[in-house]
Amino acid sequence: MNGRRPYVRPMAGWWRRNPYFIEYMVHEATALFVGGYALLLVAGLACLAAGEAAWNAWLAWLATPPCLAFSLLSLVALVYHTITWFLIMPRTLPPIQLGGRRLSARAITTTGLAIATASNLLLLLLVGWLSR
Repeated sequence: MNGRRPYVRPMAGWWRRNPYFIEYMVHEATALFVGGYALLLVAGLACLAAGEAAWNAWLAWLATPPCLAFSLLSLVALVYHTITWFLIMPRTLPPIQLGGRRLSARAITTTGLAIATASNLLLLLLVGWLSR
C-alpha cells in the first residue's frame, strides 16, 4: 500500500448544485402524490366492496379538512407533474417524422398537453352526465 486514501466523491446534495436537477427532483417528488392519491382511490374501492356503511364513511372522510387539503395539494402536484412530463417528452422520444419533416419539440408538448386536457374534460363531462 502506498498510504494514500482513496478518492471518495461526495454525493450529499448533488441535485442541489444544478437548477436542472432541482427541477427534475421536484418533478419526481410529485410522483409521490400520484401514488398517494392512487392509494386513496384504492381505499375507496375497498370501502365500496365492503358495503354501504363503509362507503358512506369513506365519503364522509373525504369531506374532512385534512383530506380536502391533501386532495388540493395532490391536484396542484399532479398538474405540475403533467406539465413537466410533457415538457421533457420531446427529449425522451425518438425523432418523429410527419410528412417528411421532423416534428418540433413545441408541437409534441402542445399536442400532449391538449390531449391530456381534452381527455380530462371528457372524463369530467362523462362523470357529470352519469351522476345525474
